[in-house]
Amino acid sequence: MAEASPQVTGTRAVRATRQKAAIDVALDNAAGFLTAQELHEQLRHQGEKVGLATVYRSLQALSDSGVVDVVRTTGGESAYRRCSTGHHHHLVCRSCGRAVEVEGPAVEHWADKVAAANGFTDVSHTLEIFGTCGSCTAH
Repeated sequence: MAEASPQVTGTRAVRATRQKAAIDVALDNAAGFLTAQELHEQLRHQGEKVGLATVYRSLQALSDSGVVDVVRTTGGESAYRRCSTGHHHHLVCRSCGRAVEVEGPAVEHWADKVAAANGFTDVSHTLEIFGTCGSCTAH
């Protein structure tokens, strides 16, 4: 199968392949965050022939270029999701992985204040709040 020409993602050129296209589609259709293993299993069930190492490399490249968000699960594993642009935070269900993007102006103000009080500039932060969504609680 012929490979497509490179596409520019962020600051790197990334070769577009059938496997990467399948990963992109799966991320577009995901309801919540997925680990590399979950994404790999999903792709294999759909008949895609893609290696776990390819999934890891693709997710890392997408993360590095800012195309996907990464959160650490309560078990310490990285989970990925295609997100909207702009700074935001997540509420993540521990049970089903559903994620909701939320803004946190109070968090932004607090982070800026703490950074300034300690002489820090050019700061960034990540905030993920884990809980159980209403659907999982009802079960």
